[in-house]
Amino acid sequence: MEFLQVVLTALLSAAALFVIAKLMGHKQVAQLDFFDYISGITIGSIASELATELETPWKPLIAMAVYGVVAIILSLVTSRLPKSRKYINGTPTILMDSGKLYRENMKKAKLDLSEFMMLCRQLGYFDLNDIQTAVFEYNGKLSVLPVSGKRPANPADLGLTPTQEHICTEIIMDGRILAENLKRRGLEEKWLQKQLDAQGFHSAKEIFLGVCDENNNLTLFEGK
Repeated sequence: MEFLQVVLTALLSAAALFVIAKLMGHKQVAQLDFFDYISGITIGSIASELATELETPWKPLIAMAVYGVVAIILSLVTSRLPKSRKYINGTPTILMDSGKLYRENMKKAKLDLSEFMMLCRQLGYFDLNDIQTAVFEYNGKLSVLPVSGKRPANPADLGLTPTQEHICTEIIMDGRILAENLKRRGLEEKWLQKQLDAQGFHSAKEIFLGVCDENNNLTLFEGK
């Protein structure tokens, strides 16, 4: 009976926190989904209680397990039933479009005008005339579509077709050679030592970070 009471109490608190987070608005959850946000806070709180609970440690342990199971279930539901995402995670909200600000949508997003202006400035838009559409995402981020005449020119606009770049591979990190990454690029430590010698270094221990591009050009950064 007591076991069932702990489970029901945990489920009740999860539901209550979920509703509270919804009422507080998207800006409270940053990059996390609603339930990820409240689960993280609650599980952390329960874990601290578990660490100090000496008489009945199984109670907070069960509660933590309940939150974990509920989070997994919700993740499965949202992945298999896309329509459920708008009820669990929320939906994007258009705050501005074609020069018009939507006051009601800002109220729904629990966002005032000064906060909206701040988010625009953080994205580099100090003049609202440069914005075609602004969308407040369900994770609390603002996405902006700039006016076509105000966006930066790209190679396609200039009729250019630059070679596709690829991410660099870390070869040395904090003085340690990452052997697996070196092997993945088809390189050996002898090659690396030659590169170090050519750039005036004796060993990898002198390097804070070393990255290699797709053409096997090695860039080294010293640690100061």
